[in-house]
Amino acid sequence: MPEGDTVWQTARLLERRLAGRVLTGSDFRVPGLATVDLTGWTVRESTCRGKHLLLRLAAAPDPGSRLFTLHSHLRMDGTWRVHAPGERWTARPAHLIRVVLETAGAVAVGYHLHDLDLSPTADEHLVVGHLGPDILGSDWDEAEAVRRLRGRPGTTVAEALLDQRNLAGIGNVYKAEALFLRGVWPWTPVGNVGDLPALVRLARRLLLANRDRPVRSTTGSLRRGETSHVYGRAGSPCRRCGTAIRSESTGDRVTYWCPHCQPPP
Repeated sequence: MPEGDTVWQTARLLERRLAGRVLTGSDFRVPGLATVDLTGWTVRESTCRGKHLLLRLAAAPDPGSRLFTLHSHLRMDGTWRVHAPGERWTARPAHLIRVVLETAGAVAVGYHLHDLDLSPTADEHLVVGHLGPDILGSDWDEAEAVRRLRGRPGTTVAEALLDQRNLAGIGNVYKAEALFLRGVWPWTPVGNVGDLPALVRLARRLLLANRDRPVRSTTGSLRRGETSHVYGRAGSPCRRCGTAIRSESTGDRVTYWCPHCQPPP
């Protein structure tokens, strides 16, 4: 599931393979961009903000060219794959492809991307300006993130951690794991969380620990089936106390917790 660490890795992949290169072709398979041709444009850089990917482009290779940003969001099921020219694309079915960007040395294919749009780089704030401090970004500000979380003290802490306006990058996995490790019941109102800065600090440490490795783990083990404490383990015994992990669905989100280690206040 794409969260802040996955998006960060994807941005770095596109940076390594595309940055500084001139596009030799492009193919958009979404109605709003179907007629757009980026051939001849230069990829300036690839970066991200929270869960948003930002591929910055120059409309021509000269320094004075117009600057644009191709923005995409992975949400629950999006992904980018980069192939060598002529290599077979096997990551996902072809009908899920939303964009193809080609250079002389690489072909980047975006599958099931959401919110795909192209706009002037000067207008990036219209897309990501509402986000809170980026948990993996250079602008990270723990005090500001805590201030925003405390702004709605009656909101459940699980919901508040997922609200990207408070802090950007945490998804369902890190929400569940951080709350377990801090012993916090997911439906605790933010105002009743004992040490909110410690919870935020822990969530950031978890993302930082997984930012540069392919297997995400919050337990310290990279073995299959041992990488999470509670996430995806409904009905399995808690690794601490043996109590069966529980889960509850809210919309398209599932919350996992241990009723013994994370009791209600």
